This record gives sequence, structure tokens and C-alpha cells, in this order.
Amino acid sequence: MKIQMITAALAALSLAVPAGAQVTYSLPRTTIGIEVEALVEDFHAGPYARYARKYLGFDARQEDGKTFQILSIRMLPTVEADASARYQASSASDTYLQLSSQGLVAVGASGQAGSAWRFPAQSKGNFADKELSSNLTSENATLFRGVQNDNAFSQIGVQQQMVVAKSDDQKAGEAADMIFNLRRKRVEIVTGDTDATFSGEALGAAIQEIDKLEKQYLSLFTGYSDTQTQKKRFDVIPAPGASQRYIPFRISDTAGLVGPDDLSGKPYVLNLVPEELSQPKVAAKGAKGESLYYRVPVICKVTLSDGVSVLLEDRFPVYQLGSVESIPVK
Repeated sequence: MKIQMITAALAALSLAVPAGAQVTYSLPRTTIGIEVEALVEDFHAGPYARYARKYLGFDARQEDGKTFQILSIRMLPTVEADASARYQASSASDTYLQLSSQGLVAVGASGQAGSAWRFPAQSKGNFADKELSSNLTSENATLFRGVQNDNAFSQIGVQQQMVVAKSDDQKAGEAADMIFNLRRKRVEIVTGDTDATFSGEALGAAIQEIDKLEKQYLSLFTGYSDTQTQKKRFDVIPAPGASQRYIPFRISDTAGLVGPDDLSGKPYVLNLVPEELSQPKVAAKGAKGESLYYRVPVICKVTLSDGVSVLLEDRFPVYQLGSVESIPVK
């Protein structure tokens, strides 16, 4: 990813400074924005998942769950005013302000507006529209009634049909039978081994409808997933120091993209390696008086990793890790 230096835009600053006026300015600092997009998958296990091996010959996932997968990551360095490095100038001229664009930042400059992302309400699996057979079946039961013969009573069995609820095993067997029946029908239509005649668009429509029905019945065993995306931005402001290792965000198994302080998530690591900044050559001493201050940025090699593999790598200037220089103003 090619990063363009933003400081070039500051060269367009043109401030008319009246004689004796006070000008407040800030030195620039670099903020590293990390934009992350993740895929959220809500899995709903099928009601007949435990019967998949028995009727279809494969093992199906039997528990609901949520998973998160990183889709894309963008690393965007931006330059903003450093509120901790503010200066005043009383006799700076318009010319000096233009020449010092590397170090001058317009007062009151605002950054980009942020955005918030909320998780939607958690949904539940609904398989009610995927059944084509009744939930009720009939079975024979034997009832006994007493019959008096002379001076004795005897029990006589009477057959009676009762309506009872089907077991999950029975319904799973019926769903499996429907799947195999649909597959046989599809083969018959494709090979022409059927009384009905299909051709052209009718043949494609029939196959498509059979595929749709088979997928619905298979979902009773394999389950289905609802997917959505989660987008968040995390900002890292490097600070001068020996360690330039930061954790901009984490990814949690339950909440997805979370901040660096949420220890329940897996950390992603941002590492900065500053290049050596050579000492400036000593220039001739100018007249005593007021000076304008500016920052000379240091170029850093920046990498983002998941703790094992490097995901992004780039080079760009980081102002606050560089040096503060001054220029005399007559």
C-alpha cells in the first residue's frame, strides 16, 4: 500500500499576520488508523443433526455457534495537530509560515468523523418452513375392556388406532427419504427416464426447483448460517520511547472486533522500527531573537501481524518520533 505524505497539503497555508500579532501553532504528529472488516457467522445447527450419520452417512455439526473471520485490514497514517506541542510566535511573517509547512498545522483543524457499529439482535434458527410432512402419525394400541361371562369377568383386547406425535428419529427418517427421492427424480429427469417431458427452460427450472428442495431438507441435518460484516477503526498514536510495539485491536470469539484492553480477544500487533535519524549539520548562527519550531519526521518500517504472520508492511514518516528543530526569525 502506497502512503502519500499528507504534509504537502499544508504548503497551501497562507496566513496574513499583522505586525505584532500573536500566532499559535502546533507541531504535527502521526496517527496510524487501522480499519478492519470482519465476517460474522451465526451458525444454527439442524434439528436432525444427530441423525445425519444414521440416515445420510455423514457427521453434522450439532451445536449453534458464532465465528469471526478477518476479511480486510487497512492501515492509514494521518497527520494531525499535537496538542502537547503548541507554540506562539509574535513576529513571524507570512513568508515564514509558508516555508515552515512541514512543521506548522492550522489551529482548529478537525479530523475525520468517526462511525459506530452495533451488533444486531441475535437470531434463532427457524426450520418450520422446511418440513413437508405432518408432525403426527398413527399407531395401533390394544385396549382391554371387561366382559362378564356367567359369574366371572374376563379381559378382551380391542384394537384402536391412536394419533400420537412422531419422534425426531421418525421425522429425520422421512426427511432423509425425501432427499433420496429428490435425487432419484433429478437423475430421471436428466436422463429422460420419466413419463414427463422436459426441454429447454422447463428442464432447467425443474432441476433448479429440485436442487432448492434438496437444500432445504439437507439443512435440517447440516444446519445453516446467517452472515454479516463488522467494521471498526482503531487509532494508534505512537509515543517516543524504547518500545514501539502496540496492540491496536483484538478479535474475540464472542464479541468479534474489540479494543486492545479487552483481554478476552486474540491480539494483533503493530510494530514500528524507526530508521536512524542523522544529526543535522550546524548552520551559521543567525541574529538573536524569536524562533519558529518544526518537526523533522523519522521514517519508520511499520508491520501489522496476528502474532505469527505479518499481514501488512509499509514505510511512512512518523513526526513525533523525529526531532524538533528551530529556525530564527528576525
